[in-house]
Amino acid sequence: MTADELKALIAAQLPCEHIALEGDGRHWFATIVSPAFEGLRPIQRHQRVYATLGSKIHTDEVHALSMKTYTPAEWAQQSHG
Repeated sequence: MTADELKALIAAQLPCEHIALEGDGRHWFATIVSPAFEGLRPIQRHQRVYATLGSKIHTDEVHALSMKTYTPAEWAQQSHG
């Protein structure tokens, strides 16, 4: 799976203002900004993202996904270098 394919998979089911992905095709690190994360604890945010992957996380197409999740307001407070 490519980064673009993974981004499209997440974005198709989760309204995202920003998605950045780095990885080697099986192990990924994502930064995701979504208004859907408002009011959710970090584990709930991660569950929302994992839900967009469906069976791909179970069939090992995506072996591992580490992520940082932000609401748009939280993202605005970050330093983006």
